[in-house]
Amino acid sequence: MKPILLIDFGSTYTKVLAVDPDAGRVIGTADSYTTVTTDVSIGLADALTKLARQIGTREFSERYACSSAAGGLRMIASGLVPSLTSEAAKRAALGAGAKVVKTYAYELTYDDTEEIARLAPDILLLCGGTDGGNRACVEHNARMVAQMDYRCPVVIAGNRAARRACEQALAGREVIAAGNVMAEFGRLNVEPTQAVIRELFLKRIIRAKGLSQAAELISGILMPTPAAVLEALTLLKEDMGELMAVDLGGATTDIYSITAGLPTRPNTVLRGLPEPYAKRTVEGDIGMRYSAQGIVDAVGIEALTEAAGRDAETVRRWLNRIHAEPGVLPAKPEESDVDFALATLAIELGLSRHAGTIEQVYTPMGVAYQQTGKDLTEIRALLLTGGALAHSPRVEQMARRAMAAPGHMCSLMPRDARVFIDRRYILSAMGILSQNHPQLARSIMMKEFVYGDSQ
Repeated sequence: MKPILLIDFGSTYTKVLAVDPDAGRVIGTADSYTTVTTDVSIGLADALTKLARQIGTREFSERYACSSAAGGLRMIASGLVPSLTSEAAKRAALGAGAKVVKTYAYELTYDDTEEIARLAPDILLLCGGTDGGNRACVEHNARMVAQMDYRCPVVIAGNRAARRACEQALAGREVIAAGNVMAEFGRLNVEPTQAVIRELFLKRIIRAKGLSQAAELISGILMPTPAAVLEALTLLKEDMGELMAVDLGGATTDIYSITAGLPTRPNTVLRGLPEPYAKRTVEGDIGMRYSAQGIVDAVGIEALTEAAGRDAETVRRWLNRIHAEPGVLPAKPEESDVDFALATLAIELGLSRHAGTIEQVYTPMGVAYQQTGKDLTEIRALLLTGGALAHSPRVEQMARRAMAAPGHMCSLMPRDARVFIDRRYILSAMGILSQNHPQLARSIMMKEFVYGDSQ
């Protein structure tokens, strides 16, 4: 059988990977800068040329792709209850190709609509009211949006009794109705809204410069890259059990968990909304290059110098260098040590923010505990991916130090997980491959991550 080609149009790099379905293995990988400012097909052609040098000129039986090359959709959400609106919007966005830039609660004002126009979102999410509950708020907000000169797609995901009135108020605009994100109080239902956002994301991706032409060369752009990663991890869970993953990039750190995260400690009750089984969080302020300063802001320069084992002047010199040249790689031992510290602290911050927290409370029956978020202390598999991690010789040491870090006494982050490494950065590719060849993707991931020579 001819090989299968898998493509990831990333914001920085376009990555291509060839799979031999008969042998059940990866036969070649290559990457090139994503030429999104001109024509992304140029970067794709360059990556394919590099791939051909490895495996020769080959015909592919299938070609699939995921993408984040046009950037995530900037989404604004409006709802009724502040905390619920924010949480519903975040959960609908993550993994669907969107990022929440602002949320509003209660009825929108004219000042709010002016701010929305200034923020220029790619999508507006109107929610609010359980089915059979409040409908006035979302109907009012639809009328306010209808008066705006600024236009973008509007997703209606509130009280189903208000849907028709909202659609009528927004007549002439691009309006998509989805199921109520909270039809019953305290129970989120974001999957229908996620599906709508994903479809809007893919339409935007296709409009990216040159991607409509590149799309003709492939069997289909199946999903946003974060969704592909979630698919791969969900499949991997069948063999590895409940797991987590860290994708450390230059600008952001993405954390994934595939587990219910229910309490493991006796006398513990859950507080807040139920967590999704497959969860992704994005730490937009911490990364290895563009967001390195965010790590410093979060932990302090003293913590960074201690983790690096270098003096503050050496650390600041490297921070200034990577700020001026985000693409630079360490060439000296002291530079490698600072990069090691940045990666360790980014993993630590990402894990602690993604995990839930535990709080001791006193009741008439004695001491009890309240858990908010997921309990990840029993996670036994942690997969590390991303360019900053894939090429470092000290990845496991980074993860071990991050999990053992003091100062997170209330955090339910993992403490003793086995570390696996995605050396060839294939995770997103396996997610799109799994859509049509799940067993093949599953077999390759086990070979690469578990039985490979990366441990």
